[in-house]
Amino acid sequence: MYEKFAKLIEERNITAYQVAKETGLTSTLFSEWKSGKANPKVDKLLKLAEYFDVPLEYFVKEEG
Repeated sequence: MYEKFAKLIEERNITAYQVAKETGLTSTLFSEWKSGKANPKVDKLLKLAEYFDVPLEYFVKEEG
């Protein structure tokens, strides 16, 4: 999941900090997702999906 998030911020030339500030999520949360210390909850993914204007499925669906 984090890879998809990283791809979106790179494509849009923004930082995780900007996303955190604008969504109310924390940069720490993104770091925990990246390191695997935490798994994203649906409510957080929904905020990101709305922010990036992508369907929720973008984050939850496995690529393959």
